[in-house]
Amino acid sequence: MSEFRNERTLVVIKPDGIQRSLVGEIIKRFERVGLKIVGAKFFVPSPDFIDKHYNLNPEWKKNVGEKALEAYRKQGKEAPFNTPEEAGERVIEGLKAYMSSGPVMALALEGAHAVALVRKLVGGTEPLSSDVGTIRGDFVLDSYQMADTDGRAVRNLIHASGSIEEAIDELALWFKDEEIVDYTLVQERILYDVNLDGLVE
Repeated sequence: MSEFRNERTLVVIKPDGIQRSLVGEIIKRFERVGLKIVGAKFFVPSPDFIDKHYNLNPEWKKNVGEKALEAYRKQGKEAPFNTPEEAGERVIEGLKAYMSSGPVMALALEGAHAVALVRKLVGGTEPLSSDVGTIRGDFVLDSYQMADTDGRAVRNLIHASGSIEEAIDELALWFKDEEIVDYTLVQERILYDVNLDGLVE
């Protein structure tokens, strides 16, 4: 069996995904590629919880700020902030309001290359520049420019862990050990069995 099959990642369907009734469509994309749900919860997170989530990685604020500044540069527009840290702080404040505005669906997904696969399916952070065929590219029209003009976080339906290390930290924050379920799906014989033994009786 593949050593990669037990990789896990966190996906959070944000309040706009819930309000637009896209939960089933989003989950379908993950299940269709072969990932399985090993944890799920539905609740309204507090602003403090969201702050803790986005500050798990001390570099996240700077990185997201650099991404926002780069998006402005690519569009030939002037950003409404001067440094990546300033941009990142504004993003976090917006995310706290956005992510605590209504219920979210948190999912623990498991499967080979779970982190990379989910990131590929979800698409880039900014929906406007996300590829067609990705969840954000297919279902959202928002942009950094619109969000900054309105003084809010970009509405992009989903949070997905950015690396295996990030996934480990985020899953520990969002799920207790007993809320993650170990079980086997029949389809795993097709996905991971090296020789496909025993398919014909």
